[in-house]
Amino acid sequence: MALITRLARLFQADMHAVLDKIEEPAMLLKHSIREMEDSIIADEKQIRLWEYEQRQLASQRDRLEESLGDLEAKCALCFKSGKDDLARSFIKRKLETQQAKQVLAEKITALQEKISRLIHQLMEHQAQLTAMKQKAEVFLEEKSS
Repeated sequence: MALITRLARLFQADMHAVLDKIEEPAMLLKHSIREMEDSIIADEKQIRLWEYEQRQLASQRDRLEESLGDLEAKCALCFKSGKDDLARSFIKRKLETQQAKQVLAEKITALQEKISRLIHQLMEHQAQLTAMKQKAEVFLEEKSS
């Protein structure tokens, strides 16, 4: 059994060596750089989408804030005029609106954290890409010499 395992490893090592000689290192390097650039573009697009979503949620939150002000004024008017039943319905709507506003605020905060993490990741990827491009230039210059 050990003999078969050793022969399999030798065969596998020989195959890897052959594949390494067949592959063009410059082409692999250029392909890796293209993949990194595509990844960066995808990250930038995702950031823009999340920022758009964040603006939409903030707009909804602002509308809820305005609605809360209107409901507060209506509640005060109902209490002045002695219409407690109507005031109860406005108070109920006000509480529901406050809860919806709180949910939106939590979503906005979570989205901001996701955006911050992705921006940090994007900056790291850009630094890696810059380093990879510099190494590629050196490699290609050495290969052409």
